Amino acid sequence: MFQPSSARRSEPNEPFTPEELLLFRSAGRVRGWERGECLMREGGPPDYVVLVVGGLAKVTAESENGYTSVLALRGPGELVGELSCLDGITRSATVTALERVEGVVLGADAFRRLLEQHGTLALAVLRSVVARLRQSDDQRAEHGARSARSMLARVLLDVAVRHGVEISEPPGALAVQMNQQELAGAAAISRESVVRVLRAMQQAELVVTSRGRTVVLDLHRLRRWAQE
Repeated sequence: MFQPSSARRSEPNEPFTPEELLLFRSAGRVRGWERGECLMREGGPPDYVVLVVGGLAKVTAESENGYTSVLALRGPGELVGELSCLDGITRSATVTALERVEGVVLGADAFRRLLEQHGTLALAVLRSVVARLRQSDDQRAEHGARSARSMLARVLLDVAVRHGVEISEPPGALAVQMNQQELAGAAAISRESVVRVLRAMQQAELVVTSRGRTVVLDLHRLRRWAQE
């Protein structure tokens, strides 16, 4: 019933200019990862960074009790693996393709040389890191103060606006390519809570769900749920 279009919404507040993206491309090599493949693994060596140029990847971390937390999603124009390449410490998270991902791979030494040679690019990377830290701090501050319904609505809203795939019908709807377990990890709530809240959202005609995908039908009303 729902057919995806080929267009992905452009990300607001792009971290890098077209000229800066060209610098990354000129210093690296292009490769692809199929859905489910790892771009890098938690605990692995800090030997390269990836500039995502197409597709969507999730960043996850394992806790001692085996719980997997979805820390972030990364899409076109975003870097993954840059922190470990800057400080030389092993990877703190795993990055996995949620769909086919294409990216530019730069070795750690080449990445550091690029930043040394281009001060504006180094500042752009720093601004990107700071923005992510602020977002992470905001999310942690809100986890204890919001309901499961509000937390899931905020995750769906953010992912739909930043990474949602426009579909042809109904007009304006956006598809979020995350399964229930991934949504639970991103919202820091249980999978059972995700099932319950998604059912309520369907009844309110905010979303339509299918295997591994949620279609957001009404961003305006979903924003009201997120702000509760």
